[in-house]
Amino acid sequence: MLAHELSHVKNRDILISSIAASVATAIGFIANFAMFFGSSNDEDRPNPIAMIAIMILAPIAASVLQLALSRSREFEADRSGAELIGSGAPLASALAKIESYAKQVPMDIDPAQATAYIINPLTGRQMQFKKLFMTHPPTEDRIARLREM
Repeated sequence: MLAHELSHVKNRDILISSIAASVATAIGFIANFAMFFGSSNDEDRPNPIAMIAIMILAPIAASVLQLALSRSREFEADRSGAELIGSGAPLASALAKIESYAKQVPMDIDPAQATAYIINPLTGRQMQFKKLFMTHPPTEDRIARLREM
């Protein structure tokens, strides 16, 4: 696991994530700005329903893209961490152990706090659109990729 975390540092993932967060924030700001300052007179004003949709959907879309980037960075950290130690097997084994521990002791936590954990503590819960809002890819996918190395 340490090789994985060192790979995040080597790959400058904090910088990349910070830039993605800034872009997502800027998109949200622009959507809000457009909502409140879209036009000067009533005749030129766009459809208010469309503006509300933009105000709501633009930040959500930016967040989903940011989360997708986060998942891809996790795969890359797995790959470069495996290269660092010479094999993907130890990292795959560690991920499998952590996943099994997370399933043994279901945690009663607020879903908003799930991203603070190494492995999603809400594994046992069935949630709609779960993959869309995950910061880390599914552990099974990560293990499969590492074992292929």
